[in-house]
Amino acid sequence: MFMDTPEDERTKLVSCLGAFRQYWGTLPQESHEQCVQWTVRFIHGQHSPKRISFLYDCLAVAVETNLLPPRMVCQALISSEALEWECTQLWALTFRLIRKIIGGVDYKGVRDLLKAMLDKVQTIPHLVSSAIVQHLLPAREVVEYILDRNACLLPAYFAVNEIRKLYPEGQLSHWLLGSLISDFVDSFRPTARLNSICGRCSLLPVVNNSGAICNSWKLDPTTLRFPLKGMLPYDKDLFEPQTGLLRYVLEQPYSRDMVCNMLGLNKQHKQRCPVLEEQLVDLVVYAMERSETEEQFDDGGTSQLLWQHLSSQLIFFVLFQFASFPHMVLSLHQKLAGRGLIKGRDHLMWVLLQFISGSIQKNALADFLPVMKLFDLLYPEKECIPVPDINKPQSTHAFAMTCIWIHLNRKAQSDNSKLQIPIPHSLKLHHEFLQQSLRSKSLPMTDYKIALLCNAYSTNSECFTLPMGVLVETIYGNGTARISLPGTNCMASGSTTPLPMNLLDSLTVHAKMSLIHSIATRVIKLAHAKSSIALAPALVETYSRLLVYMEIESLGIKGFISQLLPNVFKSHAWGILHTLLEMFSYRMHHIQPHYRVQLLSHLHSLAAVPQTNQNQLHLCVESTALRLITALGSSEVQPQFTRFLSDPKTVLSAESEELNRALILTLARATHITDFFTGSDSIQGTWCKDILQTIMNFTPHNWASHTLSCFPAPLQAFFKQNNVPQESRFNLKKNVEEEYRKWKSMTNEGDIITHFSMQGSPPLFLCLLWKMLLETDHINQIGFRVLERIGARALVAHVRTFADFLVYEFSTSAGGQQLNKCIEILNDMVWKYNIVTLDRLILCLAMRSHEGNEAQVCYFIIQLLLLKPNDFRNRVSDFVKENAPEHWLQSDWHNKHMSYHKKYPEKLYFEGLAEQVSPPMQLQPQYLPIYFGNVCLRFLPVFDIVIHRFLELLPVSKSLETLLDHLGGLYKFHDRPVTYLYNTLHYYERHLRERTGLKRKLVHAIMSSLKDNRTPGWCLSDTYLKFGMNPPQGRFGDLAKICKSPGPFPNCDWRFNEFPNPAAHALHVTCVELMALAVPGKEVGNALLNVVLKSQPLVPRDNVTACMNAIGLVITALPEPYWIVLHDRLVSVIGSPALTSETEWVGYPFQLLDFTACHQSYSEMYCAYVLALAHRAVRLPGTFLSEVLKPLVKTEFQLLYVYHLVGPFLQRFQQERTRCMLEISVAFYEMLQAVDHHSKHLAYMDPICDFLYHIKYMFTGDSVKDQVERIICTLRPAMKLRLRFITHISKMEPVAAVTTVTSASQPTTVSSPAPQGGAGPPTVPQ
Repeated sequence: MFMDTPEDERTKLVSCLGAFRQYWGTLPQESHEQCVQWTVRFIHGQHSPKRISFLYDCLAVAVETNLLPPRMVCQALISSEALEWECTQLWALTFRLIRKIIGGVDYKGVRDLLKAMLDKVQTIPHLVSSAIVQHLLPAREVVEYILDRNACLLPAYFAVNEIRKLYPEGQLSHWLLGSLISDFVDSFRPTARLNSICGRCSLLPVVNNSGAICNSWKLDPTTLRFPLKGMLPYDKDLFEPQTGLLRYVLEQPYSRDMVCNMLGLNKQHKQRCPVLEEQLVDLVVYAMERSETEEQFDDGGTSQLLWQHLSSQLIFFVLFQFASFPHMVLSLHQKLAGRGLIKGRDHLMWVLLQFISGSIQKNALADFLPVMKLFDLLYPEKECIPVPDINKPQSTHAFAMTCIWIHLNRKAQSDNSKLQIPIPHSLKLHHEFLQQSLRSKSLPMTDYKIALLCNAYSTNSECFTLPMGVLVETIYGNGTARISLPGTNCMASGSTTPLPMNLLDSLTVHAKMSLIHSIATRVIKLAHAKSSIALAPALVETYSRLLVYMEIESLGIKGFISQLLPNVFKSHAWGILHTLLEMFSYRMHHIQPHYRVQLLSHLHSLAAVPQTNQNQLHLCVESTALRLITALGSSEVQPQFTRFLSDPKTVLSAESEELNRALILTLARATHITDFFTGSDSIQGTWCKDILQTIMNFTPHNWASHTLSCFPAPLQAFFKQNNVPQESRFNLKKNVEEEYRKWKSMTNEGDIITHFSMQGSPPLFLCLLWKMLLETDHINQIGFRVLERIGARALVAHVRTFADFLVYEFSTSAGGQQLNKCIEILNDMVWKYNIVTLDRLILCLAMRSHEGNEAQVCYFIIQLLLLKPNDFRNRVSDFVKENAPEHWLQSDWHNKHMSYHKKYPEKLYFEGLAEQVSPPMQLQPQYLPIYFGNVCLRFLPVFDIVIHRFLELLPVSKSLETLLDHLGGLYKFHDRPVTYLYNTLHYYERHLRERTGLKRKLVHAIMSSLKDNRTPGWCLSDTYLKFGMNPPQGRFGDLAKICKSPGPFPNCDWRFNEFPNPAAHALHVTCVELMALAVPGKEVGNALLNVVLKSQPLVPRDNVTACMNAIGLVITALPEPYWIVLHDRLVSVIGSPALTSETEWVGYPFQLLDFTACHQSYSEMYCAYVLALAHRAVRLPGTFLSEVLKPLVKTEFQLLYVYHLVGPFLQRFQQERTRCMLEISVAFYEMLQAVDHHSKHLAYMDPICDFLYHIKYMFTGDSVKDQVERIICTLRPAMKLRLRFITHISKMEPVAAVTTVTSASQPTTVSSPAPQGGAGPPTVPQ
C-alpha cells in the first residue's frame, strides 16, 4: 500500500533503491542491460499512472546516484514496444523521465536516442484528437533539449545528419516537431553555403581528351546530381539534376572519357545509364531542329560536324551498353512525334545505320525493329523518293534508310524469321538503284556508288566482296606496278592516291572496320613474308586516315599499338616498322596519352635490340621518341608516369642522354604549369623522385645554370644534390690529340678499325675526323670502315663528345680565316660527307650543359649550322613553299614528297664520305621506305628545344630572332603550334617579361607561318594584330564565349585540329594573346578581373556568370604574375571596412556572400563578386592562406569570408594535396583563435562550429586532433563547449560558465566521433 505523505514516498523510494542496489550488485556485468530492459517492461506493464510515476522516480534517482547508466535506461525506455502514442500518460511520463536523465548520456548515445525518438514520433498519425496533443508534447520537449545548442548534448552536426536522413531535401518533418526541425535544419544553411562554390551550377569545364578529367565534375549516374559531402541543407539548385552540364560535355568532340569519368562508367562493367541515354536522345532531337534551319549540309558547317560527332558518341555509348539502342529509338519516336522535323531525317538514319550495320549480326532482330516505327513517322511520302545525286557525299545519308531495311531484311532471312518486312514503297527506287549497281561490272571511284554498296551490304559477304574489293585494290595497287621511294634500292607497290576523307566519311563504321581490318591483316601478312616490296603509299596514307576515327578504336589505334606493332617487330620487318613509326610521327591526331606512353615504352625496348642498330631505323626510333616526349601535355605527365612507378625503367631510355634530358625538360614544364610543387621545396615523397633517380642512374648528367634556374625549385634542389663531375675541356682536348697521334702512327688497317670502333674505347672518333679534315682536307677509306663498324647506337656518344669538342675548338679559335675554315668543315661533315645528320647534331649541341661564354659559343655554332650555308635554309624554304600541312585533304602528297627528295636526297649511310674517300667506294645501301619524313620535319621538335635553350640565355636573343626570321616558316607543319607557344610563354614568363620585342617576334613567327592555311581570327584577334603592344582590349568581349558552343572561332574538322574542341582552342589562343602582350602580367590580370568587377558595357548583366567562368578559366591557365592579382584583391577585401567593421553590414552576412542571389536582386557587393571570381579561379595554395590571409583575420566576418573562400575546395585538396588540406584545417582553428581573442562578442559561433565539425567528419578525421586540441583549450567557454567533441575535453569544464545542465555525472573523457587514427576516409559514425 502506497503512503500519501511526501516523507513516506521518500522513505519508500530509499527503501526500494536500497533493495535494488543490493540486487544490482549481485548481477554480472553482462546481465545489466537485460535487467534494465526487464525493469522497463515491468513498469510499462503497470496500469496505475501513480505507480509508473513512482517507479520512474526510482529510475531517475538510480541514474542520478550513478547506480544505473543513463544511456542504458534511455535506450530501454525508448525501445520498449509498450511505448506507443495511444498510451498518452505512459508516453508523457516516459519522455519526461528521458528529459530528466538524458544529460548524462554520452554524445553518441544521444545521437542514437534522437534517431529512435524521431522514428517513434513518425508513428503518430497526421490526424489526432486535439485533446491528446498536450500529452504528446513531452517528446517534442526532449527533441528540443537535444537540439538546444547551448545544452550541447551532442555535436549539432550529428543531429542534422540524423534529421536529414529521415527528412531529405524537400520532405516536411512531422507535424509534432514542425518548426523545431525546420529551424534547426535552416541553422545549417550557412554551413552548407560555406562549403558551396558560388554559382556552381553555372560552371562549365573546358573539355579535352585528358586534362579536364577531374573529380570536380562528377555526377551521380542515376540522378545526375552533384555528389555533395555530408547531409547539409545545400541550396536547392545543387540538388537538381545537372542535365545542362552533361549535355554541354556530350556536345563536345572527344568528350567520351570525361563523360565516363563524370558518371563513373567503367567499360569493363556493362551498366545501362538511363540519364545518359536521355541526354543522347535530346542531343539528336536538337540536331534535328538545327537541320531544319540549315540549307546546306555538306559544306563542313556546324550541323554536319554535329551529326558526325553524334554518330561517334552514339556508337561508343551503345557499344559499351551504357545506353540501350531500342530504348533510344523508341524515346526518339516519342519526342519527334508531331514535331514535323523531317529535314534531318536522312542524317538521323545515317547515325542509326552506323550502329545497326555493325551490331545486327550479334544481336536479336527485335532490338532493331523500332527503327521501322521511326521510319513510318519521318518518311510519310506515298510516292517513291527519287534517287539523289551520287556524285555528292551526302547521297550516302539519303540512302541510309534503304540500307537499314536491307540489313534488317538480311537478318530476318538468316534467322528464318517471320518478321520479314517488305520494302516500303517510298524506298523502291533507292533499292532498285542499289540492286542495279550491284550487277554492274565496273565501279568507278569518281562517285559514291562504292560507298553506297559497302554500306548496304556490309553484312552480306557475297555482295560486299565486290565493292570492298575495289576499294582495297585501289589502295594496294595491282601486283606488278612498282614505284621508287626516297633513298636507294627502295621500291613500293604502285598505288599513290589514298582514299579521300569524303569517301571514308561516307562509309559506315562497319565498312570502315572491314577496310581497316583488311589493311592491318595485309600489313601483318607482308611482315611475316618479309616482302622486299614496300607498302603502297596509298595504303599507308589511307590507313593513317582511318586511324583518326575514334569509333573504330579497337581495330584502329588500339590494334595499331597492341597488335600490329608487336607483330611487325616479331617478324623483324624493319621497313614496315619504320613506316608505322613515320605514320605515328607525322599523320596521327588526338591519340590518347596512354597509347602514346605505351608506344614510348615499346621504343625504348626496341632501341636495345641489336637489329635496330642501323642508321635509318635508329634515327627514326629516336626521333619518334623525342616527339612523343615533347608532345606530352602538362596535365598528362603525372597521370601517365605514375602508372610506371613500380618500374620506371620501361618509360626511360637506358642510353640516350638526349631523350632523358628531353623528358626532364617536359617534366619541369609540366610541374611548373600545373603548380605541382606548390608549397613544396623537395621532390621527396613525390611521383617524380624515382623517375629522376633512374634517369641519373642510366644517363648521369648536369644542367647549365641558366637552364636550371627555370626549373621548379624542388627540381633545382635535386640536380644540385646530384651533381655529376664533368670532364674538363682541357682533358678532352688532350685525349683527342692522343687518339689522333695513335691514328697517324698505326699502320695496320685491321688494328686501326678494331681500336677505334671497339666497345669501351673513348667516343672520340668524330673529333678525329674533324682533325683529319682540318689538317688534310680528306678522310681515307679506313675512316669510313670505322664509322660503319661503330654502328648507329654507339655513334650517338661520339656525336655527344664531338659537340663538346666543337665548343672547345670554336672557343679557342683565333677567328677570321680559321673560324671560316672550322665552319666549312663542320658543314661538310653534315651535308657533304653525311657523317652526322643535322637534327641529331643540333639536338646534342642544344642539350649540352655549357656555362657562360662556352654556352654562347655553343649557340653560335647552332646558328652557323642552321643559317651559314644555304643547304638547310634552301631545304626549309622549298619545303614550306611547296607543301601544305592539311595532309588529310591532299591526294598528291606522294608526288610532292618524291620531287622534294629528288631535289634534296637524304643520305643516311655516309654516302658522301664513301664518294670522297680515296679511293672512292661504290655504296648501294638498302633504304627503309620513307613516306612522310625529311630533315625539315625531323628538325621541328629539335627546333622547339633550340628556341627554349636560346630563351634561357639573354645574350643570344638577337640570334634567336634571326633563327625565327629564317626558319619560323617551319611551324606551318608543327602539329601543336599554339600549345607550344602557350607552354613557352608560360614557362619562360620570367625570362620574357622585359623582352617584349622577342616575345612578339616569337608569336608572330609561329602564327604567321600558318596565315595562308587558317581562316582570319583563328588565333590572334584583329585588335591584337593592330595594336599588339598596347594594353589588353582584344579578346575580352568574347571571353564569355569560351564555354559556349558555337564560339567566336571558325568551324573546323576537330579530328585534325590541334585541339579537340572549340573551348580548348579558345582557352589556349586567348592565353597566348594575353601572354604575348607587351604589358606586365599584373596589369593584364587586373584588366581581366575588371571586366566583371567594374561596370562594363561589353558584358551584359545576364552574361556576368558566363564571363566570370571564362575569366576564371583564363586566369587560372596563366602564369603567377597574372593570377596573383586575385590574391591582392582578396587581401584588399579582407581588410575592407565591410569585413572589419560590424556596422558596415546591412544584413545577414551569409546572404550578402551569396553572389547569385545578390546579383539577381541587384544587391551585390564587391566582396561577393571577388569571392565568386576566386571560386572560379582555384589558385589558393596553402601558403597564401597561412602566410598572407591568416595574419589579417581578426573579425568574425573576415573568418566567415575565408572559410567560404576555401571551404568548397577542401574535397579537391583532399584528393590532390592531402598534406595541404590538413595544414589548411589547422589554419582554420588558428584564425578562429585570433578572432576569439580579438572579439568581445561572437554572433555566429554555431555556423563556425558546424563548419569545423563538417571538416572533421568529411575530411580530416583525427589527423589534426593534437594540434587543434591545444587551440580549442584556449577559446572562450561557450566555444569550447561546442567544440569539446573534437577533443577529449570533459563536459564539466565549460558547462558551469555557459548553461545550466543537469548535474548528472559525465565520464571525464568522451571518445572521438571520428574514426581513430584518421587513416581511413572520415565519415559521420553510424
